[in-house]
Amino acid sequence: MQTEIDKAERELKIKNYSSKTIKSYLYGLREYFSFKGSDFAKLDQEDIRNFLLHCEKRSISPQSRNLFLNAIKFYYRNVLKNNQKIEIQSVKKPKSLPTVLSRSEINRILESLKNAKHKLLLSLAYGAGLRVSEVVSLKVQDFDFEELAVHIKQAKGQKYRISVMPGSLTDSLKNLTAGKTGNDLVFASERGGKLTTRTAQKVFENALTDSGVKKDATFHSLRHSFATHLLENGTDVRYVQELLGHSNIRTTQIYTQVTNPKLKNIKSPF
Repeated sequence: MQTEIDKAERELKIKNYSSKTIKSYLYGLREYFSFKGSDFAKLDQEDIRNFLLHCEKRSISPQSRNLFLNAIKFYYRNVLKNNQKIEIQSVKKPKSLPTVLSRSEINRILESLKNAKHKLLLSLAYGAGLRVSEVVSLKVQDFDFEELAVHIKQAKGQKYRISVMPGSLTDSLKNLTAGKTGNDLVFASERGGKLTTRTAQKVFENALTDSGVKKDATFHSLRHSFATHLLENGTDVRYVQELLGHSNIRTTQIYTQVTNPKLKNIKSPF
């Protein structure tokens, strides 16, 4: 089994998959190989179906089962060079709307933070619509203070995009980056290395608890809120799509289901 795992890891790295995706794919392949038991190179679609059913019985989420299926497809297509089509569709995910924080709730979360750097980190994540992995990877050279722009070079899927820099944060960001070189991290850890995504998420979780906001929100809710608030302000959905880096407009359009400014002006007759 380990030999096949090593082959898959090598191919994933050659194709420049992110470290997070590599870790997830290799985990999925270990689960599949353990279930299959032997003869891993033999592509048997019934084996794959039985494996996915086995995962469903173990209450593994639809998202994880889809990830496992993608890992299996990658293994046969890219590692073993088997072009036989795997005619198994992705698991249908239950529809759910993103958790969005109101502007006042975001202010309460930010005001609960005593650490200035942590407050700036969450403020920028909200104000520029950044993923947690993107904000901890930011370098000084990624800021364009004249154009009020943030260049995101470590985006999901190895994409590159530009987002807006909140003008209200420029002085704080300039102070934080003063004396640093262009290649230095903006939000370095106390030891000087890269801040982990888990640390940044913990900062948000603690701030959420301290703020008294009762929503089931995560760090990613800041990005959801950024998109929703832009749409409420009248920004065209295609511009929001570009700022978020979504390949498909339908991914961005989910935020139109969360907000409707015209409905907010309607008062109940009761």
